[in-house]
Amino acid sequence: MPNLIKAAAALIISTVGVHLVYLSLIRPRAELALLAAAEQGGAVARTLPVVLKDYEQEICIILMFWGIYLILEKCYAIVKHRYLFNLKLISDEGDEDGESVDGERSTLRDMQSALRNLESLTDRETRDTPLVKTLRTAARRYIATQDAQNTSDAIVTGVEALAARLESGNSMIRYLIWAIPSIGFIGTVRGIGQALSQADQALAGDISGMTNSLGIAFNSTLVALIISIFLMFLLHELQRLQDKLIVDTQAYCEEFLLSRIEKKA
Repeated sequence: MPNLIKAAAALIISTVGVHLVYLSLIRPRAELALLAAAEQGGAVARTLPVVLKDYEQEICIILMFWGIYLILEKCYAIVKHRYLFNLKLISDEGDEDGESVDGERSTLRDMQSALRNLESLTDRETRDTPLVKTLRTAARRYIATQDAQNTSDAIVTGVEALAARLESGNSMIRYLIWAIPSIGFIGTVRGIGQALSQADQALAGDISGMTNSLGIAFNSTLVALIISIFLMFLLHELQRLQDKLIVDTQAYCEEFLLSRIEKKA
C-alpha cells in the first residue's frame, strides 16, 4: 500500500508539474510562433515548443516522468541493499563442545542459530529483502527436514519466486512503454483527420491549416517514439540489475548456507 500511494503521488506531481510548464512556457511560445508564421504567410518553424505543444505530447511527457520514477524507485531498492551480499549473515559457530562426530546435530544448531539471527534483524526493510527471505526459508526447511536436497529445493523455489515477483512488478512500466506510442498514434490520427477536413481550403490555395494539422500528426508520433525508446533503455537497465540480484541471491545461499550443510552432512 505505501508503494501504491507513492506511485499515485508521483503521477499527480508529474501531471501538475508538466501542465504548469505547458501553461507558462510551451504553449505561449508555440502560439507566438504560429502567429508570426501566419502574419508572414510562411511555414511554422519546428522549434521545440511547436513540436511539444499538443495534448498528446503533454500526456506522453507526463507518463515519461512517471515511468522514470517507477524505474528509479525499483533500481534504488535493489542498489540500497547490495551491501548485504558483502556481509556474512550466517556466522560460523560450529559445535560449541568441539565435537565433530554428530555433524547433523551441529548443523541443526547452526541453522537454528542462523534463523534466530535473521529473524532478529531490527531493520524491517532488511528483513524483507529477497536475500534474507530466501535464507530464512531455506533455514526453516532444513530445520524441518534436516535434508540437504530439500534445502536446495527451497533455495531454488525462493529464487524462482523472486524472479516471478520482479517480473510481475515491471508490468506497469511495460504498459507505459506500450501506451506512450499508442497515444502518439492517436495524435497522428487526430492530425490527419483535421488535415483531411481542411482539404477544401488547401484546394483554394490556403494550405496553412492542413500543414499545421499534419504537424500535429507527425510531431506526436515523433515525441512518443523518442520517449518510448528512452524508457525501454531504462527498463533494460532495471532488468539487468534484477537479473544480477537473482543470480547473486542464489549464489550467496549456495555458498554460505547450502555448502555448509553438505560439508557437515
